[in-house]
Amino acid sequence: MTTRTDITTTGAAGMTATTPPTETTAPTEIARQTPALAEAGPRAPIRIVLADDHPIFRAGLRALLEAQPDMRVVGEAGDGAEAVALARQLRPDVILLDISMPNVDGLQALKRMQREGGASRPLVLTMHAENEYLFQVLESGGYGYVLKQGVDTDLFEAIRTVAAGEVFLYPSATTLLLSRYRDQRRARDDAPEPRDGAEPRVADHPDHTDGLSEREREVLTLTAEGYSSQEIGDQLGLSAKTIETYRMRVMRKLNLNHRSDLVKYALRAGLLNPDTVQD
Repeated sequence: MTTRTDITTTGAAGMTATTPPTETTAPTEIARQTPALAEAGPRAPIRIVLADDHPIFRAGLRALLEAQPDMRVVGEAGDGAEAVALARQLRPDVILLDISMPNVDGLQALKRMQREGGASRPLVLTMHAENEYLFQVLESGGYGYVLKQGVDTDLFEAIRTVAAGEVFLYPSATTLLLSRYRDQRRARDDAPEPRDGAEPRVADHPDHTDGLSEREREVLTLTAEGYSSQEIGDQLGLSAKTIETYRMRVMRKLNLNHRSDLVKYALRAGLLNPDTVQD
């Protein structure tokens, strides 16, 4: 026999958090379990935070989600600021986030969560079917979006997809992304190398998931290996000033602050071997 106790606390402006349940299992029940099952235990449900400024909509959404055996709502927020606070406090697996909220909207909340670097995966809820927010959502750290009109048909699949670390997109959004990728590739192929000492063109855009052009990756790799701007410039036939410009762009794109961060990133990305890094 298992006894479950849920405790829900309510904070300011409708922000709620549900503490994890406490469970007590009788010894006779444990004895009936097979050794493999006892060792593995039940699979943990997907922990979800809801962020929407309409309490009635949140209540209906919560009822839908908690009817699923593998999902559990652990908190609710009425605006983006509360969502960020709950993400930090509860560390849920998935955060369902409305775009149109007062004070701090969904996109602003996404950017704050991305800066804080939490492990929670945001999934956006929106009424806008024309993909107008698609790129902003993805660039701000979102794992996709679900139309509110499709909550009863798409939401469960989207949550499970995002909880597994994948991105959930509608076919129309995938087509739009492919079109943008092709446009960026054409722009990159047509863009000339920057003149010596000139700011690299924005159109010199990446064909890589990390957002770096081939030249930027070269500068990143050589910097991580310990070469100075002058030495890199000599190897690539560019001035030290141009190399510094490239390096600043790399650090800005990757949100890095120090050379040591460049080395760590290059190692994680497989751009160099630890033995190649100079002292």
